[in-house]
Amino acid sequence: MLIATSAIAAPKVLKKVPPEFPSAATKKGVTSGSVKAQIQIGPDGKVTDVVILEAAPPKLFDKAVIEALMEWRFEGSGEKQTHELKLVFNSED
Repeated sequence: MLIATSAIAAPKVLKKVPPEFPSAATKKGVTSGSVKAQIQIGPDGKVTDVVILEAAPPKLFDKAVIEALMEWRFEGSGEKQTHELKLVFNSED
């Protein structure tokens, strides 16, 4: 028997803002990367905090990820939630 709880289920995304590919990465010749982030979601579904857990290459995409994730909106659950997600970057070039 499988019991789903709200603590395990990922919150429903209502608004996604894609992070911009940083010009600093392009200048360094970096064409891809990934960032694993932990987000805090308030009871109203707004992102209240973003913590970078892992990044490859380090620090290059952090600012873009934080700025984008702070704009995301989730379905409000009435309580605070913590969620982890991974964003993958690939340059269009």
